[in-house]
Amino acid sequence: MKGKMITSKVLLTLLIVILIDFGISIAAVNSLSGSGSFAAQSTIDWWPMFHHDLSHTGFSPSTAPETNHTAWTSRPGGGFEWSSAAIVDDAVYVGSSDGYVFSLNASTGTVIWNATTGGIVESSPAVVDGSVYVGSYDCKVYALNASSGRQMWNYTAGGNVISSPSVAYGEVFVGSWAGIYGNVYALNASTGEQVWMYATGGVVMSSPAVVDGKVFIGSGDANVYALNASTGERVWNYTTGDSVYSSPSVVDGIVYVGSLDGKAYALNATDGQLIWSQTIGPVGLSSPAVAYGTVYVGSNDHNAYALNASTGAPIWNYTTGNYVVSSPAVAGGMVFVGSYDSSVYALNSSTGVRIWSYKTDDEVLSSAAVVNGTVFIGSMDGTFYAFGPEPVIPEFPSFLVLPSFMAVTLLAVFVFRRKRVPPSRE
Repeated sequence: MKGKMITSKVLLTLLIVILIDFGISIAAVNSLSGSGSFAAQSTIDWWPMFHHDLSHTGFSPSTAPETNHTAWTSRPGGGFEWSSAAIVDDAVYVGSSDGYVFSLNASTGTVIWNATTGGIVESSPAVVDGSVYVGSYDCKVYALNASSGRQMWNYTAGGNVISSPSVAYGEVFVGSWAGIYGNVYALNASTGEQVWMYATGGVVMSSPAVVDGKVFIGSGDANVYALNASTGERVWNYTTGDSVYSSPSVVDGIVYVGSLDGKAYALNATDGQLIWSQTIGPVGLSSPAVAYGTVYVGSNDHNAYALNASTGAPIWNYTTGNYVVSSPAVAGGMVFVGSYDSSVYALNSSTGVRIWSYKTDDEVLSSAAVVNGTVFIGSMDGTFYAFGPEPVIPEFPSFLVLPSFMAVTLLAVFVFRRKRVPPSRE
């Protein structure tokens, strides 16, 4: 009887050891595999506006996917033309051709909310302090609550708003166009009231970069403008050979921009003086990204180009199957860009060698955003894509193998011996 009690206690003890060991194993595996949620990580470099930041660098220090594995796809409605995503606090914000602004869960692609406008949304949202600012073909600029999509205000501009807003100094800077003319606006970010307006001589599809108290923007009148951010007064303008729909990038005191005249330009941000120009082919809406001492930009001649940021000298070009109006995004040593040939490309930033591509079912006009190792981009096929690393299945922690083996072995020995011991005659 006493032997049975001892054996039972031993078996119970071993069972408890195995259960504890199993629990530790599960916890260890979970800690190694990670949560997979954007919201659970506090060090993420978000992409809150067109081309990432107020300088429009198009660069993120994030890692980037080395394959075209789709983490998820979403078809919330309509196609995605020039509107490019902003990603903030685990939410993706993007406009569509059916007049909606969508908020999607960045981890799953599930629709969080949608808000309707009165026209196509080709403007890219800017997300600042819990508000989403975006333009529409209905000639309005909207401010929406980032959590619910509730409209807080709207402002009626003098024409369609394709330009993507930039928010700085408590104001929203954006362009519009009607017919052959266009304006640049500064609006109060809280109320939507107009602070100032500057009339250019051509359509304004370009999106403003805002740096050091100046607003830099292009116009269909062939000019690049620098405006005083406080007053809207012209600081300088530089005249190219054709329309400037491209959006300027401003890095280290230099304004980089493309023109339909077939050139990329580098201008002094202080006075607008030409530093260099380089013939690359007509540049439409593609806007330069600047990273690693290199300027990356797309052209209507079907190429994506890399130029030396200091001299303009060509470094490489990659030929796609059609126009490149998408603006390059740079992260993890790669350049991500879409093409009218319906594909998304990932190119080596140093050599231009293609690392991967993905064929969608329609033109890719919008520009990529890169956050937390994932590339976000929409296509005219109505699908919004998230390309991310394939999930890693963690190995069973090696430090738990020996304790588990010993516990199971001892249990087997005791069970075997229990069967061999004859019943007590006491």
